[in-house]
Amino acid sequence: MQEENFSPQDSIKLIQSMIVKTRSDMGANAIYFIVWGWITFLACTGQFVLKNLLNYPKHYQVWLLVIPGVLISIYLGIKEKKARTVNTYIGESMKYLWTGMGISFFVLSMIFTRMGWNSNIFPFFIMLYGLGTFISGRLLQFNPLVIGGLIAFALAILSTFFNYDYQMLFGAAAILFSYLIPAYLLRRKNRSLKIA
Repeated sequence: MQEENFSPQDSIKLIQSMIVKTRSDMGANAIYFIVWGWITFLACTGQFVLKNLLNYPKHYQVWLLVIPGVLISIYLGIKEKKARTVNTYIGESMKYLWTGMGISFFVLSMIFTRMGWNSNIFPFFIMLYGLGTFISGRLLQFNPLVIGGLIAFALAILSTFFNYDYQMLFGAAAILFSYLIPAYLLRRKNRSLKIA
């Protein structure tokens, strides 16, 4: 097999194209964190309000907000796939990570449906929020996601000292610090990279 010799100009062009692609990946990933961040944040806080302030017996139904989230994610994924010209390692890794995380959330939901939802379940979900964002932050080399993941891990531990009702609020806080704040910072960084 013959090795290709790159001129300095070819090397610079290759590096520039990789940087452009990474910028594009960063922007694409931010939208997923924003969509799922808001859905989960609203579901956590909504369930707390429905259960504790309004005494609504079917407070858990607020989690049906996940259905539009799945549809939005599928739509965005199809749109992104059509626009994508090159698959990157980061893009593929993020896709597999969050597919696995989605399956994990579903499986955990099914387990707790059988075991009973009034047990201390939120720490497990909070831990998964932290795991997904921590790994995503390392893959994207974006520290706010890594820090958000670490905060979620700490909140998962701290939430075990509180009952189920207040664990919902810890879940909302974990989403705020691990999804929403990093996602908006990621989107802002992506926009500033496009301007530069």
